[in-house]
Amino acid sequence: MSGENKRVLSRYPHFAVKTVAAGLVAFQMLSMMMYPIDPWIMRAVHLGFLSVVAFLMIPSCRISPLHRFSLVDVLISIAAIMPIFYIIANMKPFLDRYGVAPTQLDVIVATITILLIIEVVRRTTGYGLTILMIIFLVYGMVGPWMPGVFWHRGYSWPRISTYLLSTEGIYSIPLGVSATYVTLFVGFGCFNQLTGLGEFFNSLANSLAGWARGGSGKASIVSSALFGTISGSSVANVVVDGWLTIPLMKRTGFKPHFAGAVEAVASTGGQIMPPVMGAAAFVMADILGISYGSICVAAVIPAIMYYIAFFMMLDFEAARTGLKGLPREQLPSLRKLLLNQGHLLIPVGVMIYTLVIMETSTIRAGLLSIFSVIILSWLKKSTRLGPRGIFNALQMTGNQMLSIAATCAGAGVILGVISLTGIGGKLAMMVFNLSQGNLLIALILTMIITLILGMGLPTVAAYIVCASVVAPGLTEMGVERLAAHMFIFYFACISAITPPVALASYAAAAIADASLWAVGLSAVRIAFTAYVIPYMFVFGPPLLAKGGFVEIMWAIITACIGVTCIAGGIQGWLLKRATVLERIALLAGGFPLVYPGVITDTIGLSLVMVVLASQLAERSMLLKPFAFLMGRHIVSVPIRDVSPGEKLR
Repeated sequence: MSGENKRVLSRYPHFAVKTVAAGLVAFQMLSMMMYPIDPWIMRAVHLGFLSVVAFLMIPSCRISPLHRFSLVDVLISIAAIMPIFYIIANMKPFLDRYGVAPTQLDVIVATITILLIIEVVRRTTGYGLTILMIIFLVYGMVGPWMPGVFWHRGYSWPRISTYLLSTEGIYSIPLGVSATYVTLFVGFGCFNQLTGLGEFFNSLANSLAGWARGGSGKASIVSSALFGTISGSSVANVVVDGWLTIPLMKRTGFKPHFAGAVEAVASTGGQIMPPVMGAAAFVMADILGISYGSICVAAVIPAIMYYIAFFMMLDFEAARTGLKGLPREQLPSLRKLLLNQGHLLIPVGVMIYTLVIMETSTIRAGLLSIFSVIILSWLKKSTRLGPRGIFNALQMTGNQMLSIAATCAGAGVILGVISLTGIGGKLAMMVFNLSQGNLLIALILTMIITLILGMGLPTVAAYIVCASVVAPGLTEMGVERLAAHMFIFYFACISAITPPVALASYAAAAIADASLWAVGLSAVRIAFTAYVIPYMFVFGPPLLAKGGFVEIMWAIITACIGVTCIAGGIQGWLLKRATVLERIALLAGGFPLVYPGVITDTIGLSLVMVVLASQLAERSMLLKPFAFLMGRHIVSVPIRDVSPGEKLR
């Protein structure tokens, strides 16, 4: 959700709207726990009532009243509920006629629903997805006049609109995931935030890393990585953590644009950090037909590589520029933190245990985790969640679900047109033809498409569109399905820090009071390895936890060494300032190490050992040839006689 919409949301304290949001979330959780209802009805209720909240909380334009509801907002809020009753009343007959022989009333209801979705998407996410939806709707009707691969037979508006009203369009998998898994896990994050877990993570990060060189920046990385385990949203992570971490980094010597970049990159990693990843990860699990726990397991190693590379990038920057850590007396005590608030970590452990060890369903894991948050919060008065706290957590969940549900509904419109016209298979074939069967070129084209879509669309929409259009082509070229979808998911997430439209970077720039472009470009530089990791796990399945235990562990070790070397090559530092040849050798050795394989590991380790020998040459005469080879000049210090008096001193 855009920063402006968040500001407007805070201007509406109306209790009735809060009650609708909280009541919807409570209804969905109870239905998942006690009496599941038909998925189509659940999705319609989810979208309908969240649309009501969105229309009442977010003004239609700048001149709309901010302290009361306008008549237009009230009328379209009432209209947003209409499709729910129509679907309940006409479900069985509508299934027999949608997209083939619809009635006039079917077309009217479908048209109103599509128009309402376009408006709720515009209000919650902006114009990017809105324009793309309109383009696809028009494309569905003008197919006979389109050139080349874009040609199709064309469909009338009654067929398109009613087809989209079904579970093949608006109410398809993305909205289903939003109504179940995403609601639960966003709720888990909101309940945790109200117990103070976010502040605890920040204090814990400072106590663990604040004392090291560049400590305030490292604390930001640790805090954002921890908060990412319960958040799954890069912009939300920036907003929650940034107001604490960015000013602290600036006070300890970081330049404003670099402090903003550090927070943006650290927060973006939250979408790829298990156990609570971005909403697109839940959609991926449903599309692939595998458990969300399997997605988490596959995402662990790339997430570790992401944060290790970023951590080392910051460490080398601190060493190069002389940034110091915070005095230990200014840092919170780790022992006191764990004694006072350590119980807040238990729900995260409950989630990991139920998802990965017990392998329970994602819904059951989410519900158990939320219950554990409520129960454990009562261990301390300062973290206790009473009825008011539970209500606030439910209402906060509803607010955070607005843009997600709208995005999933908008993506459903696009998916419906893709399915109806068959353009997905044609575009996949076009990517294959452009790459001429070369997998690396196909991956580069996929990366470019995903990043471009991600710049204008929310992560969920960018992933869904690319997964529908490009992923089948990658699997046809021999890429394993999970790797293909994870590749697209990764770049959809990274688009949040990729200029020219980098939402996480821009949110951080606003807090840091720095140039948008300066923050965006710095974020790309310090997150460079994030653009490399997806290629490596496509070509190296062990990085997605595929293979034997020894193979996976060796892949982790060499990959972590590899990303450290890449960070050193970019920053020009390893044990000390690196020469030009050492930087080239670090980069040349780092990339092969990230790619799993005996030959690549041997090449990479050999180059790294040469650089280490060069940087340690001052300590041994035997290593001086390596220093000469790497362009490092060792100056010998002449030995002089020392008087007995000087020895005593």
